Amino acid sequence: MPVKNRLAEMHTEITGWRRHLHQNPELMYEVHETAAFVAARLKEFGVTDITTGVGKTGVIAAIEGKTNTSGRTIGLRADMDALPIPEASGVDYASKTPGVMHACGHDGHTAMLLGAAKYLAETRNFDGRAVLIFQPAEEGGAGGKAMCDDGLMDRWGIQEVYGLHNMPGLPVGEFAIRPGALMASSDEFEITVTGKGGHAAAPHDAIDTTLVASQIVVSLHSIVSRNVDPVKRMVLTVGTFETDSTASNVIAHTARLQGTVRTLDPEYREQAEGWVRRVVENTAAAYGATAEVKWSPGYPVTVNDAASTDHAVEAARAVAAKVDAETAPIMPSEDFAYMLEERPGAYIFLGNGDTQMCHHPAYVFDDDAIPLGCSWFAELVERRMPAA
Repeated sequence: MPVKNRLAEMHTEITGWRRHLHQNPELMYEVHETAAFVAARLKEFGVTDITTGVGKTGVIAAIEGKTNTSGRTIGLRADMDALPIPEASGVDYASKTPGVMHACGHDGHTAMLLGAAKYLAETRNFDGRAVLIFQPAEEGGAGGKAMCDDGLMDRWGIQEVYGLHNMPGLPVGEFAIRPGALMASSDEFEITVTGKGGHAAAPHDAIDTTLVASQIVVSLHSIVSRNVDPVKRMVLTVGTFETDSTASNVIAHTARLQGTVRTLDPEYREQAEGWVRRVVENTAAAYGATAEVKWSPGYPVTVNDAASTDHAVEAARAVAAKVDAETAPIMPSEDFAYMLEERPGAYIFLGNGDTQMCHHPAYVFDDDAIPLGCSWFAELVERRMPAA
């Protein structure tokens, strides 16, 4: 595969960075050691324009090309945080932090962007400015939004922004992408149902909250089948169900449900909260109970700009054996969506081979993917800002 020769030479070095990060995972915004490691490597590469503490603990590095007559600035993003999952991968460089591991490959993403940074700092074979974005708190903390709220796009004059994610099941050496909606939005709800507790032998003197909550679960799952166009995508899942009863002969007074709604259609996302509230409140009322819904908006739909997707595909085809430019969208969410709401850009999947899926305790990032990811980042910069 035609990866850049210099990045192929650096493969072992970048793998070492990746495995160091894997052994020292950090959660959410508490990525202090990871950010310090990133900043230290950037300084070693001769990058002088480094800003830390963006979006709480993010790191920004700006690298100028040999010339800057184009006036163009391209942003490249990698996420840095790990997950609260005990590691069961069996690798000899496993996490040293109990209960925390890089189960989603963010250590690989960070290492690949560092590799691209070293290459770009050495060659500077482009006309413009590359802004490298090392982001905290992708895993549920909306670190992408925090960086945008901290002025990321305007402070560094970013005009286009690109990111990648490893994809288990896709062969190493391949990329996959699509224009338009690539990953779903993700909103969460919490439902508290209040009835009337009582003795299991006298249900007529109680309002059985367990029964009411069960009916709510069943009714919620009719939302997608009866409100959403069958050729479009929306997923509603109730993930937890608990009551305040601790005995088999007690009718619970309250029940609590938690769940998520995911969709690829922003219009359906806007309507989902109203659908959930109507079903929950009216179902509870039908049984003489009450119900309260707490709605927590999460990540938006990840939408790739069409022209930027073409640029991402061209760069991928320059370095990879195969590129699927019309891959099917998937329903997990990604906070790179916030950056794509502010600037045109694209998000691409990089094959991780036949491994466990992301967020599995035995997941392993495939280091053979490193030269491809580094080369894709660098190729984007050189193609979008060709040397004058």
